[in-house]
Amino acid sequence: MTWKAKHTRNPYSVPLFPTRKQKEQSGFYLYMKKDTEHDAVATIAEHAKVELSSVGKMLDKAEMPPEIDTLVEGPVIAIEKSSVYINIAPFGTGIIYGREFINAKDIIKKVNIGDVVKAKVVSTDNEDGYIELSLKEAKQALMWSEADKAIRSKMPLELTVKEANKGGLILEWQGIAGFLPASQLKSEHYPRVEDSDKDKILKALKMLVGKRITVVMISALPKEGKLIFSEKDTNPEERQEIVGKYAVGTELDCTVAGIVDFGVFLKVEEGLEGLVHISEIDWGLVEDPRTMFKIGDAVKAKIIEIKDGKISLSIKALKENPWKEFEGTLKKGDIVSGVVIKFNKHGALVSIKQGVAGLVHNSSFGSEEKLKKSLELGETYNFQVTLFEPKDQRMTLVFLDGEKKAE
Repeated sequence: MTWKAKHTRNPYSVPLFPTRKQKEQSGFYLYMKKDTEHDAVATIAEHAKVELSSVGKMLDKAEMPPEIDTLVEGPVIAIEKSSVYINIAPFGTGIIYGREFINAKDIIKKVNIGDVVKAKVVSTDNEDGYIELSLKEAKQALMWSEADKAIRSKMPLELTVKEANKGGLILEWQGIAGFLPASQLKSEHYPRVEDSDKDKILKALKMLVGKRITVVMISALPKEGKLIFSEKDTNPEERQEIVGKYAVGTELDCTVAGIVDFGVFLKVEEGLEGLVHISEIDWGLVEDPRTMFKIGDAVKAKIIEIKDGKISLSIKALKENPWKEFEGTLKKGDIVSGVVIKFNKHGALVSIKQGVAGLVHNSSFGSEEKLKKSLELGETYNFQVTLFEPKDQRMTLVFLDGEKKAE
């Protein structure tokens, strides 16, 4: 069946529980004089033996749309050149179109009318009365959910080594690239190289490309789109026994076992390593952990979390918190001088002291381009504090327009 209707009007029958707009379009509401309406409703209620209050409750319940980001499921009822329609009763009709249609083209190619699919709600106030859906976001949400289950169950995964770099191996799981640090390789695969020559390590690791190895997933970072694997953790019972000896708050003497873009792996004991995420290395901005550590370095760290057989560590937790200095002294409205230390997609990061930085948002300048024209990296300016929450290490600032650079 081919639907010729355009998006300006719902070509399908009104759903079991339609939106208010769909009811109006389909003649659901009858407009009449107040007396006539009262008599008609009373008569209907009498004959049907249904309480009007119950009818009202049913209609109110029917009007409730699904929440944004909710996963919904239903059969595909039509596929057009640039849109897909899904019956998501009792909410109505869902539509995948525009950017969401383009993003999910590869998935849509495999979908047929009648197929039951899962989708994620991205908007509930479509002007045509549809609920806007995303197939790609639903697929990603389901994949990360599966990744979480794989971590909890410690399920062994047999994956192919796709690439190698000086830090370890790149694997792929359900289309998501994952990293297997060299420090997480079993002894038979670990590159034994004299003097820790990086080029020789890379050469040894490249010999594993194309081979299938058994690993377990030990971490998933959805926001960064990254997975971390280990070849050492294929015996969950043994690992749980080792981890069980430790408690949150314990301070440890460790050695650096691996360095990656997002942090540092520290060897706690034989067969057990913990991750220090880049945000837990120092109170100040850390761009590249490789500039601060090398394999074999002795490091003190504190256990901040033990979850699903994993130990999360912090190096900065053993250092004095610089934010405490400003508790009770710095507040909203105060004028401070600060140096611009980084630009990101949100704006400029400004440091008022080593380890204490706040954000100057793009919106305060009108655009990212205007912000970068007004502020230079490494330069010091005067700013006004608009938010200061030292306990959560949060601060926002606004540039004092027209002020000269601070001395």
